Amino acid sequence: MPHVVYVVPCYNEAARFDRAGFESLLAVGPIDLLFVDDGSTDGTLDVLNAFAEAHDGRVTVHPMGRNQGKGEAVRSGLLRALSDRAPFVGYADADLATPADELARLAQIAIESSADVIMGSRVARAGATIERRPSRHYLGRVFATYASILLDADIYDTQCGAKMLRAGPRLLRALEKKFVSRWVFDVELLGRLFHDETDPMPHARLLEVPLRTWVDVGGSHIRARSVPGIALDIARATRSIRGMKK
Repeated sequence: MPHVVYVVPCYNEAARFDRAGFESLLAVGPIDLLFVDDGSTDGTLDVLNAFAEAHDGRVTVHPMGRNQGKGEAVRSGLLRALSDRAPFVGYADADLATPADELARLAQIAIESSADVIMGSRVARAGATIERRPSRHYLGRVFATYASILLDADIYDTQCGAKMLRAGPRLLRALEKKFVSRWVFDVELLGRLFHDETDPMPHARLLEVPLRTWVDVGGSHIRARSVPGIALDIARATRSIRGMKK
């Protein structure tokens, strides 16, 4: 397997850091981890540094200094990973809702396919274990439908936290500017790739992979009070993507 780097944005994850889960991902093969500490206040940075010290060269910690939101943490991490010339970079949630074996499978699919973007998709179906709170599932379906219309693309699940990206000039251009949204940056990133002025990505180069396992882990930083901010995020992303289409 060629060199792959997963970026893992972290904010106050000290209490639920899954050391064993990340160690199992490292054991799969040449998959490295780049943890981005987004200004945590609970000792997360110490936990990440200790984990990195125990895995010399395989784990990097990138401290943001202050909290800037998940979108900027992912963007900064991807740029750092690309600067190390990794041919494939991706990102995954710190809670490992998408477990290590599924992240490894996405990486392998990225290597074997011709796709530029490989996205995990939380499709509840026979033979799969997709555990998601009903409220988040139905809100997610509404947003995914809206995102598909906005992007003019048939996408089932834009917001799953597991994605793998092929390195290249188009991806670098898509990451040049900060995202205007903190939470729905995934849609914004796809919009930038689809509407790149130099080399727009064909929809056929995006591949959704139904996950075999995904479990909603408790302790999410999204709360009821986050809803107004997320609504504003959606409005900002909508304006940004519509501007790309002009």
